[in-house]
Formats: sequence, structure tokens, C-alpha cells
Amino acid sequence: MEPLKVTIFQAYIFWENIEKNLSNLALKLSNLREKTDLIILPEMFNTGFTNNVEKCAETSDGKTMQWLFHMSQTLNCVIAGSLIIVENGKYFNRFVWMSPDGTYVKYDKRHLFAMAREDQYFTAGRERIVVNIKGWNICPMICYDIRFPVWSRNVGGAYDLLVYTANWPDKRSAHWRTLIPARAIENQAFVIGVNRVGHDGNDIYYSGGSMCISPLGDVVYYKPEDEDLYTFTIQPRDLQEARKSFPFLQDADSFTID
Repeated sequence: MEPLKVTIFQAYIFWENIEKNLSNLALKLSNLREKTDLIILPEMFNTGFTNNVEKCAETSDGKTMQWLFHMSQTLNCVIAGSLIIVENGKYFNRFVWMSPDGTYVKYDKRHLFAMAREDQYFTAGRERIVVNIKGWNICPMICYDIRFPVWSRNVGGAYDLLVYTANWPDKRSAHWRTLIPARAIENQAFVIGVNRVGHDGNDIYYSGGSMCISPLGDVVYYKPEDEDLYTFTIQPRDLQEARKSFPFLQDADSFTID
């Protein structure tokens, strides 16, 4: 494992306006002052969290996927976030991990937010994935998934970094600030949560609070309220020392998920 440089973009998202969001994101990302390994964007970064699938869904070779490839190639790093994808007549809230060579890995949101009727429009994913960069095993998840620790459990030490991309409302920000450190501590992994800021088309306010928490629960990065593009480095030695000094995961219960 090598040190991993991560860039979080806690963005303001223009409601259901793909063109404007991609333009804004590209402009801000062009101002990056240092080389990074990984850029993480919020959930539904090109539209905001919406069930308007007829207007906002794209195919896997659509405009936003092409934009992700272009930005990944231009900045020579992985860029990741979720968007609405239509495939075989079904809609998915899909996390895409795009590499500079145009190859990508996908994760479809497992836990759909029924209180916002997400389950009425989208199809839930069934598979958890782990990707690798610079020796780090990284498990991507989306927003509501964070409330389900069994799905997030680091069984067999499968991952070193757990990532949640989100549109998490301010009125539940206390839950966000609690659950991310909990997932880091209980799984002995770094956890990164990337949220958005501003009001959406349903007049729901998002106050950011994007963060990175170490395996020991220490704050590496935290930013409330404002749009923020920030780069930091996480160190493998911090992960290794935490696991060596307190190896409680070896006593964890074994289980499988259907």
C-alpha cells in the first residue's frame, strides 16, 4: 500500500440540470492545484437526489458517463460518484468508479430510501463491490446504505477504505456525524462521506459535513456548510497500526448476506 491522495468535492448541485452541474464541476475541478489519486463527488452529482427518472436518467454511454471519462483522463485520476442510469427498462442509483483509461466499475445502491419513495422508481442492487487503487481496497456505498451496518461490515478485512457518497439533509445531520465515525471504528477502516450543499428542488437543505474519519475515530477532514474542494492524504501506516494495536475484528461474528 502507498499513501493515497483523495479529493472530496462537496458541491452545490443545480436541481435536475445536468448541463449546468457538469459545467460547474468541470470548472471547479480544473482549479485543482495538486495531483490527486481519487476524486469523490456526491450522490446524483449531476441532478441532485430526484425520482424524476424520465427526465434525468442516462444510459451507460450517455453524456455524464462520457464526462466522467473525459475528466478522469484529463486529471489522470479516478473520479467517482453516483448518477441515475437506465438499463433494460430499469433505473438504478449507480455509483461509478471511472479510471483514466475509460474502464469503470459500478455499484448499484442496495438500500433505497422508501421514505422519499426511491424504492418506487429504482431497482436495488444486490452486490457489494471492492475496488483497488495503490494497494488500497475500497468499498463504495451510497447514502442510506450507511444506516445498515451488516451491509457495511468489513467481513474478513475485505476493505481498507469505505466510501459513502450522499445527499444527506441537514435535518438529519446529527445522524450523519454519528454514523460515519461508528462505521470507521467498528470496521477498523478509514471512512469517507461526501455530501452536497444548498437547497434542492423540494426545498430540502443540505449542509455538507463531508468528512474522513480514521480507523481510530480521529477526524482527518470535516467541512460543514460551504461548497468545498479539498485534497488530503491517508496513510497506510495509520491503518496498519490501528489494526495491529487492537485486533478485535478477529473476534467478529461470521455471517453471510442473502
